[in-house]
Amino acid sequence: MRRSLLLLLALVTSLLTTTALVSPVASAAPGFTVTYRTVPGEGGTPLGAYVVEPTGRGAGPFPLLVMPSSWSLPNIEYVGAAAKLAHESGYVVVSYTSRGFHDSGGAIDVAGPETVADVSRVIDWAVANARGDATEVGVAGISYGAGQALLAAAADPRVDAVAALSTWTDLARSLYPNETVNEQAVELLLAAGHLTGRPGPVLRDAEAAYREGRFADVLPISPPRSAASKVDAINASGTAVLLGNAWNDGLFAPGQITDFYTRLTGPKRLMLSPGDHATAELFGAAGLPDEIWESVGRWFDHHLRGVANGVDRENPVQLKPNNGGTWRGFPTWAAATRTRETLPLTGTTRIGAGRATLADSGTLLVSGALQGFLRIPTGVSLPLVDRTAAAVWTGPVRPTATTVSGTPRAHLTVTPGRADTTLFAHLYEVGPLGLGALVTHQPITLRGAQPGVARTVDVDLNPVVWDVAAGNRLALVVDTVDARYDEESALGSTVTFSSPAHDPSRLEIPLG
Repeated sequence: MRRSLLLLLALVTSLLTTTALVSPVASAAPGFTVTYRTVPGEGGTPLGAYVVEPTGRGAGPFPLLVMPSSWSLPNIEYVGAAAKLAHESGYVVVSYTSRGFHDSGGAIDVAGPETVADVSRVIDWAVANARGDATEVGVAGISYGAGQALLAAAADPRVDAVAALSTWTDLARSLYPNETVNEQAVELLLAAGHLTGRPGPVLRDAEAAYREGRFADVLPISPPRSAASKVDAINASGTAVLLGNAWNDGLFAPGQITDFYTRLTGPKRLMLSPGDHATAELFGAAGLPDEIWESVGRWFDHHLRGVANGVDRENPVQLKPNNGGTWRGFPTWAAATRTRETLPLTGTTRIGAGRATLADSGTLLVSGALQGFLRIPTGVSLPLVDRTAAAVWTGPVRPTATTVSGTPRAHLTVTPGRADTTLFAHLYEVGPLGLGALVTHQPITLRGAQPGVARTVDVDLNPVVWDVAAGNRLALVVDTVDARYDEESALGSTVTFSSPAHDPSRLEIPLG
């Protein structure tokens, strides 16, 4: 997929560059030029960059957009979008390869101090050499570039507006949700880093700890690399922040995004839509029509250029249901949940741990992309889920269509058979024949538990908006193995679920 994307971007860039360098007669009208430059980053480290400048608009200076590349991708990633922004709105855009990858120097420091400082050095260079306006600065990016954008907003008061797409705000929470290693995500990031870049000491040490089963030792690198720990600085600067992520993002799940969004006090916008990591905005980065990038352009036009385009008067929370439908606007994230319904998780169920069932969260990137592009969900046949390896509860048949809208929460009483056990909660919409579609899920690892002693566990599943059809029902499946994650469940061990009268187990379902 990465090779196809690079070929597509190369073709788009070639066509755009050819268009930009037409005859002098055409250059009188607004247009753009694209040049490859080497920009000095922090400490003079060379950063390979494409610089897109507007033409036919006078001498400048022009509002400036800086776009650091995603993990493992080169600077060509945003050239199509940059060309549209330069041509249509007169931006100077610098799309550069992040430190440690491809044609940029240095080593990968996992969005460390030098990588974040590179954003500021690119701003310095663009103001001095590319007619960028130091008083109108925005930073945008996807994935690794998005995380850098948020961190740069906390570090550099010149950053007036940010568009962070498929981003993380809490690195530990993303890759180690509820003390459970997101194995597919970690392996993908490590493989891509080795293939396309030069890992620095921080990444090498983190990989060594992970390989040795010491993922908890990696956690100290998270706070300085997470915007969630720097939200006060972003708020103090009044930076306008647009966040766009996918419901099924397998690297950076949406729960951390909604929590971060709620803590922002300045101008803000939240967009959550179907898909997986970077899929919703992938083609827009190449300059193709895209709802997310259209909003990005309007966001920067308003907050940098002062254009009265109404983006500030729209409902800032924009949500598109994960199983299809149009955008729905809300004044706040909390407003997306109108009421909460309780599904009792009754009875006592004892299951064997360490055995996989048909309940599964799917494959990173693939399953979410199928949901986003083709509306093909991660499915299950509920009658075939092994009840000796999974606890299953079903809700009542829905007489009318309803919408799950917000963050479902499971409150469980669990008696583990060993000190460390991993649980996976899967919420499904199930039809009359027992065929189900995965609505959302969440892992949790119980560490240091006392075997044979009951304990209560609260699990916030990933937030979602999902329309449940009339005649269907919701079902919760909790088991101990999911191929996406590294689990602590052991064959031969058991887990018992119960529902004490004084504190019943339950699933709280948010409804919109």
